[in-house]
Parts: sequence; C-alpha cells; structure tokens
Amino acid sequence: MSIEVKNITKLYGSQKALNNISFKVNKPEIVGFLGPNGAGKSTMMKILTTYIDASEGEAKVNGFSVSTDKQNVQQSVGYLPEHNPLYLDQYVREYLNFNASIYNVDSKRIAEVIVLTGLAPEAHKKIGQLSKGYRQRVGLANALLHNPDVLILDEPTTGLDPNQLVDIRNLIKSIGKEKTVFLSTHIMQEVEAMCDRVIIINKGEIVANKTLQELRNDKEQVVIVEFDYRVETVFLEKLPHVKGVKNIHDFIYEITFVTSEDMRSHVFDFAHDNELKILQLNQKNASLESLFHELTAETKTIQE
Repeated sequence: MSIEVKNITKLYGSQKALNNISFKVNKPEIVGFLGPNGAGKSTMMKILTTYIDASEGEAKVNGFSVSTDKQNVQQSVGYLPEHNPLYLDQYVREYLNFNASIYNVDSKRIAEVIVLTGLAPEAHKKIGQLSKGYRQRVGLANALLHNPDVLILDEPTTGLDPNQLVDIRNLIKSIGKEKTVFLSTHIMQEVEAMCDRVIIINKGEIVANKTLQELRNDKEQVVIVEFDYRVETVFLEKLPHVKGVKNIHDFIYEITFVTSEDMRSHVFDFAHDNELKILQLNQKNASLESLFHELTAETKTIQE
C-alpha cells in the first residue's frame, strides 16, 4: 500500500479542515483528489508530505509514518505544491543541480528529467524568464529528481496551454504505470483522461471514493434508442427502473433509469418482444462535472 490514511483530522483553531477521513492508494495507481476550494485537499497533501502534522489519526506513505518517520517519507515522495516555490533568479539547470545535491542525485538523472518533462528548449534560461507552464514543468522535474515511488501533485496542470496539457497528461499517465500518483485538479477532463479512481472531498469529509464508472453507476443512467417504428412512451415506461421517457426525434427515445444495472439489454429484449428493429442503442454517461457538482452540493455521503 503506497498511501494509507486512517481517521485523519486536522484542526485550525475550532475549524475542522479534515474530519476523520480514511482512504488507501495502491501502486501503481493514479488517483484524482477532488473537491471545491476550501474542502481540505491541500491540507491532506501537506500532511502526507510532512509539511504539517495532523491533529488526530495516522497516515503512512510507502509504509513510513508521516508523524514518526518523516525523513523516509520525504525520500519516498515527489511533491509539487499548489503554489510552486521556485528560485526565479536561478537558471533551470542550476536550480535542478541545487536540489539534486540534497538527494545525492547525479547529473545523468538531471538530464533525464529535463528531457522527460520537456524542459530541454528552456533549460538555459532563468526560471523567472519562463512562462507559467514551463515553471510548472520545472516543479514537476524537481519532484521527479530522486525517482520517488509516490508523486503528490497539487494542481499540476495549472497555467498550461492545450498542447502542454497533452504533454503533461501523457507524462503523468506514463509515470502512473509504475508509480503511485495522487493529484488534485479542478479540470474534470484531466481526471477523466488520467485517473484510475477519484476521491471527492467536501467540507473536510470524503463523499465518494470510487472508479469513474462506479461513480456514474451510482447515479441516473440515460439510454438513447432508435427504433424503426414509433412506440408509445407509455409502453417504454413499463421497463424496470424507469424514471422517465422522452421522444426526442421521430423514432428516437431517451429513457432515464435509476439503477446501476446496464439497462441496454432490457431495451433490446423489449424491441425483440415487440418485433421492433433497433437502429441505434447508446448509453449516455453523466459528466464528471455534473457528478462532482451533485456530490459537493449535498451532504449525503456515498460509501466505498
């Protein structure tokens, strides 16, 4: 188990930033840590990287306790914080050389991460001369320098243009094949493109901890079907778990079900029993953005 969090609570005075939360992250796995601003995401990441201590509970990274074995945790983790701390007057190579000396990393590894993060064209410049996107790359390169087993990335794609987003996304996906990646982001498309699982936190509490497909299956399911003949909606409403039926165009119907079961087979059976031909049959998934909004706008907790 790469990350294990058990009953973590963090208090700032009388305010609970985190309220008795628990979760696990395996290796290799890319997990998106989502939540609205102020939900407690950065606080959790700072606890996992030993920057701050929890008020209650325990957490382990790579088997090392974040409270009693901080040095081993720090050696196991590569961390890119939300506000990327860089020495703007240093050159890119100079900055990476400085940090490499702390980890006793040789120059060969520095060259590798420069290529890996796409920094080669800008490596001769001062960090202060770089765009926000390239500064993010410097922070990511620094997090990768000591070849850690666990990467903790707080908003890693902030400020990147569309081309840079693709590059960094592919890099993170590649890293996630061998390492544990725990990342936060507000860009839902990035989560859907990169993550194996999502943990959603709201007001310091976990409201979901599931794969994307499991999360979608917890909610309404919409099936679009086109028959070769008009069907009265009252007959389609007799299908199991139906919430509503709409005739959206000619012989095309939108059927909303409330169930985790894939209802396309039931629609197929309905067509067969009524001697109808199906011209198209598709399942329309709810967007992660709409699921996120629903989960963080209500207090109901979804169990893993």
